[in-house]
Amino acid sequence: MSTGTTIEAGGADAPIPELVIISGMSGAGRSTAAKCLEDLGWFVVDNLPPALIPTMVELGARSQGNVARIAVVVDVRGRRFFDNLRESLADLDAKEVTRRIVFLESSDDALVRRFESVRRPHPLQGDGRIVDGIAAERDLLRELRGDADLVIDTSSLNVHELRAKMDAQFAGDEEPELRATVMSFGYKYGLPVDADLVVDCRFLPNPHWVPELRPFTGLNEEVSGYVFNQPGAKEFLDQYSELLQLIATGYRREGKRYVTIAVGCTGGKHRSVAMSEKLAARLASEGIETVVVHRDMGRE
Repeated sequence: MSTGTTIEAGGADAPIPELVIISGMSGAGRSTAAKCLEDLGWFVVDNLPPALIPTMVELGARSQGNVARIAVVVDVRGRRFFDNLRESLADLDAKEVTRRIVFLESSDDALVRRFESVRRPHPLQGDGRIVDGIAAERDLLRELRGDADLVIDTSSLNVHELRAKMDAQFAGDEEPELRATVMSFGYKYGLPVDADLVVDCRFLPNPHWVPELRPFTGLNEEVSGYVFNQPGAKEFLDQYSELLQLIATGYRREGKRYVTIAVGCTGGKHRSVAMSEKLAARLASEGIETVVVHRDMGRE
């Protein structure tokens, strides 16, 4: 994607490469995300000291278009340089560089299992336990996570599913104005940590208590019909869709390109699934590229 912005490089104006900064928790899949972008043709640099990111962008600009997209992995292995990241981001903004931050997140339990399976210590655990390293890393990365344009929770994802999420966001030739993921989930399995917005459908009667509907999911027409024939269901869909349009306008204005909308019910099987499908269809009809994920469907 051309940014339409130029930077002084070698005495001539040159196009600025598109930049993605990949960061997040150790063990959450940074290497997989970076490899996916590399397979998509991005120039990937692993563990680059943050202070050198503007220099890398300038070198890319001097390549006369040969390096149009750069992905940089920044993590706690370079923690002595990590304090320079904020300064580097400000430098990039001053030069009007189009940059995005992708943050890989995962639950403590999932991270502990991954480190134990490979029998390697956490980079920050020192003489303590793995959980001590994880806690220290979360504290170190908290501000960066808040600034991220895209947060991906990999707690329940395998390598292929993570690659599919990265492909969905970066494989297109043209970057859409805004991309949305609508995710159904069950409250009894916990809140999605990568959700930007969370909405609760438990105010609607549960099809679980209708014997002929219990075996099916919200993808079933009869289940969906039951959900949307309940008082308030259609009104909720209409009004929440309007609210999301207002939010989407603000996101575009602020340069936010990705949003994850979590729709919950008790088990993530009936009401949230049906509502997510309808909500995603509304967003798509408004020109927002939308992906639907049913996180907990099939877990019962």
